[in-house]
Amino acid sequence: MKNPVNKPKWWDEFLAFAVKGNAMALAVGTIIGAAFSTITKSLTDDIIMPVVAIFMGGIDFSELKITLPRLFSEPVLDEAGNEILNTLNYGNFISAVINFLILALVVFFLVKGLNKLSEAGKKKEEAAAVPPAPPEPSNEEKLLTEIRDLLKTK
Repeated sequence: MKNPVNKPKWWDEFLAFAVKGNAMALAVGTIIGAAFSTITKSLTDDIIMPVVAIFMGGIDFSELKITLPRLFSEPVLDEAGNEILNTLNYGNFISAVINFLILALVVFFLVKGLNKLSEAGKKKEEAAAVPPAPPEPSNEEKLLTEIRDLLKTK
């Protein structure tokens, strides 16, 4: 009997993939990562860089740039008649590098913590999987074993 909806063959495979735990975990991780990236960008731009600027003499890193010359064209003007400068904004790059380092450090500690939790869980599983050693036989059991062995030899 044919499928009345006429969906393509790959659709069921796609649904099976999309609903699997790994694909859903990846999607959730991507969304949380994007939100966390916004938080670290704010941390860098609004908290860390102003403190760094205090030690750099009040320099705003977003203003750090090098104006590049125009070699083969006339100056370009905006609507107000001001020249639009060709700039190399290295201050923004420094902020982005600091933002990346913060994010990488947090991810490192997160993975390190998860690995410790995983190792602790594996150790518990291994301890539960190993059966306890049988208890040492008592003196009476040893004596009875010897008597049994002697009776067998006769």
